Amino acid sequence: MSSSSTYNKRLQHFIEKVTLYPVSCEKLANGRSDIEWLDAVLSAGVQIVQLRDKVSSDRTIFEKAKIFREKTSQAGALLIINNRVDIALVVGADGVHLGNSDLPAHEVRKLAPEIIIGISANTSEQAASAESKGASYYNIGPIFPTSTKEGLTSFLGIEAIDQFSALSPLPFTVMGGIKHKHISELAARDARRIAVVTAITQATDMAGEARYWLNQIQTGPQPTP
Repeated sequence: MSSSSTYNKRLQHFIEKVTLYPVSCEKLANGRSDIEWLDAVLSAGVQIVQLRDKVSSDRTIFEKAKIFREKTSQAGALLIINNRVDIALVVGADGVHLGNSDLPAHEVRKLAPEIIIGISANTSEQAASAESKGASYYNIGPIFPTSTKEGLTSFLGIEAIDQFSALSPLPFTVMGGIKHKHISELAARDARRIAVVTAITQATDMAGEARYWLNQIQTGPQPTP
């Protein structure tokens, strides 16, 4: 399969199937491992996962990423690696998500034309330039106050979704402090790819919580389990 057809297949999967976008964070998982988290969300039927580990050694992240790749491939889900382009390429991940202090997306695109590249858009300018930089999608956030990232004091608010999405034709995700109660508001703004961390990592039943989010996004808010 050519690089272009591989990329197109991955991007089509992202556009057509991705709704809930779970992001791992072992230190916020109440003692459970990233692998336990992965098994839970995949059993719920998610179509994408992001491995986010900024504290472990390179070797540990690599070994973990290999397991993520094997399990996501078996489940037919996309694997995105946060930040680590090298590890994403070595394990054959479907994509990489780049923050504003990571490698520039246009340079990564030269290196890896076949992978999905997501970028963080914290400003309207970053959203507007995402396509020209070689991104496949961009993430709007943080929308609401969140404890996932330390040191944040400003949040975009839900109105940023309309503003940012009008500036780029690319698909987008939203992230940051999103709760069950926000889903109908997000859907009204066509924000149906919702990235979450603690909503699932801190749930007592991670698989059940992931299924609940998937159902909410698809059909609208339901009674809280």
